[in-house]
Amino acid sequence: MRTGNPTLSDSAFDVRAVGNENVMTLGGVVTKSLFLVSLVIATAAFAWMQTMPEIMSSDVVVESGKMRSLTTCPTSVWSFVMIGCLGGFVVALVCIFNPRSSPIFAPIYAGLEGLALGGISAMFEYMYPGIVPQAIGLTFGIFVALLMVYASGLIKPSENFKLGIVAATGGIALLYLVTIGLSFFGIEVPFIHETGWVGIGLSVFICIIAALNLVLDFDFIETGCERGAPKYMEWYASFGLLVTLVWLYLEILRLLAKLKSNN
Repeated sequence: MRTGNPTLSDSAFDVRAVGNENVMTLGGVVTKSLFLVSLVIATAAFAWMQTMPEIMSSDVVVESGKMRSLTTCPTSVWSFVMIGCLGGFVVALVCIFNPRSSPIFAPIYAGLEGLALGGISAMFEYMYPGIVPQAIGLTFGIFVALLMVYASGLIKPSENFKLGIVAATGGIALLYLVTIGLSFFGIEVPFIHETGWVGIGLSVFICIIAALNLVLDFDFIETGCERGAPKYMEWYASFGLLVTLVWLYLEILRLLAKLKSNN
């Protein structure tokens, strides 16, 4: 069994409830996932309300009346994004290497990611009015569509399918790591941020891979329930789903921004 999401690896579910310990259920995963998403929305809304006034008061350049461009990233946005991203990364590592801690750290991760998403979303919304509602709608639309398709049995990921998604996800992760590393030396990798059709095509491909990771996540959650994993794995599984949803949302946001810039 494989999944492109590093949080929902086969080893994570290679554990069973012992004694009188309650077991993982699908209903429990759904409840906890809704709670984590609610936390993301709440902290994102807070970050949005804190950063948008500063963004609105920043110096801007208006190009052809179609889009706004920030000359500098406001301090509040930078603070929320850095705290959310760095804090979320550290907390995610704790959850990955110690799944039993997920009932505590999964909500913390959700709150931190919400701060980052709120700041990022506010900045994108200012530059491309209307982009955030579109990205949110597409993210949850894709999630619901894939969940329904998976639940209906139309998609049952084979081993080759899983291997392909894992390989593609790993390649994307490596590309992003190289891009971040080279950026410290002032080197920009071609096509990653370009708004041409090649850059748009790359973003479409990444969005597809991110979406297909949801299918693998559903499969591993089902496997965890069938194996009788302990109750705390409900939090861990919900955390894994949230990681994929955050990635998918950010990639859709980037794709829509490229499309709007290309018009």
